Amino acid sequence: METRIKTTDYQLVPEAEAYLQDRLAMIEKLLDSSDTATRIDVELGRSTGHKSGDVYFAEINLLVDGNSMRATVHAENINAAIDEAKDEILNQLRKHKQFHRRVLRKGGAALKRFVRFGGSE
Repeated sequence: METRIKTTDYQLVPEAEAYLQDRLAMIEKLLDSSDTATRIDVELGRSTGHKSGDVYFAEINLLVDGNSMRATVHAENINAAIDEAKDEILNQLRKHKQFHRRVLRKGGAALKRFVRFGGSE
């Protein structure tokens, strides 16, 4: 698994990097660790064009099994942006896994019916 971290108009401090790595570990738990084609791209930065205060963003792009998942979140601090992006990616990843599991079960049930009744349905 490959992880890339990019910053835009933001200096990545060690505390934020450790926080990010901790959150990425939660995502990696749901992924197959032996799959080398899986890639996580993370972009952290400060948004421009806001009238008051700093607004940070976190963008996570996940490429797994040829499918891409993306989460972009804006928040008032970098840790909140990382948490919300992580939650969004986890939801997308769970839906993706649940879909594949459902398709596999339906296919198995159809095969079982076919074997049981000899395809007379």
